Amino acid sequence: MSTLLPPKTRAPDFTLPTTGGQTLSLSAFRGKPVILAFYPADFSPVCGDEMALFNEILPEFRQYGAELLGISVDGAWCHGAFATQRNLHFPLLADFEPKGAIAKLYGAYRDKEGICERALFVIDKNGIITWSYLSPLKENPGADGILEALKALSN
Repeated sequence: MSTLLPPKTRAPDFTLPTTGGQTLSLSAFRGKPVILAFYPADFSPVCGDEMALFNEILPEFRQYGAELLGISVDGAWCHGAFATQRNLHFPLLADFEPKGAIAKLYGAYRDKEGICERALFVIDKNGIITWSYLSPLKENPGADGILEALKALSN
C-alpha cells in the first residue's frame, strides 16, 4: 500500500506527454485548482468507469474553476485511443518513461505491479495539495470527496 503525499504539501511540478504529441505541465495551471486522478490502466473496467464518471461531472468541477488531469503509466497513443473510445474531455497524461516517475513523486505507484495507484489529489491555486485519497484498486472512488475538497477551497 502506498503512502500518498498528504495535504499541506507542495505538489511536485511535472511535465508529461499527452495525446497529439503535446506536453502539459502542472505549473501551467497555477492560479486555479487542479484535480489529479492517478489510475492503473486505460481500458480496465474500473478505470473506464471512473474516468467516464469524472467526464460526466466535469461541468461541476469546472464550476469551481478546477481542471482535471488523468495520469497513468500507459503511453500517449493508448491514452488517445482510450479517450476517443470513452469520449473523454480532459487530458490524459502519460507517466510512461521513466515509468511511473511522477506517480512515485506523489506516493501513488505500485512497484510490484508497475502501475499507478487509484489515487486522487486536489491541489489549490497556489500548488498546495489540500486533499488526497487512496482508493482500493478494484473500487471506483466516485467524485464526492473531490467535490467536497473543491467546495472547501471556495469557502
